[in-house]
Amino acid sequence: MKVLNKKSDYAVRALLALGAAGDGFLSARVIAEGQQMPYQFLRGLLQDLIRHGLVESREGARGGFRLVKDADEIALLDIIEIFQGRVQVSECMFRKQICVNRSNCVLRHEILRIEHVVQREFAGITIGKLMRDLEEAHRPVLDGGDEG
Repeated sequence: MKVLNKKSDYAVRALLALGAAGDGFLSARVIAEGQQMPYQFLRGLLQDLIRHGLVESREGARGGFRLVKDADEIALLDIIEIFQGRVQVSECMFRKQICVNRSNCVLRHEILRIEHVVQREFAGITIGKLMRDLEEAHRPVLDGGDEG
């Protein structure tokens, strides 16, 4: 089971790059090179993000892409749902038929509970939070000791 597929992963990385650019526009080429992802693949992802109202584009020499929404308002759950659909652990399907035991299945109730927990956790992780985590990870650790 994959929690994040390649599209979701690349979309998050692109959104982090756009978030770091603030109000400025970044070209798809700059994002692709900086994030080491295929340019054409990224262009398709950016178009999906535009259709979902997370990113806008502008043509021209100073054009490119930028975030439309505040980074703290873009949840990881939003990205997963755009590129992967709802978070599901089980489909309760067998050979494309809904399981006949679905309404009485004890396991199904536990799986639904787990899905709700996972959805809530992904909803709490935003692009803004990931940006702050990234900044914190790259901040130099200062030695608090006094050797004098």
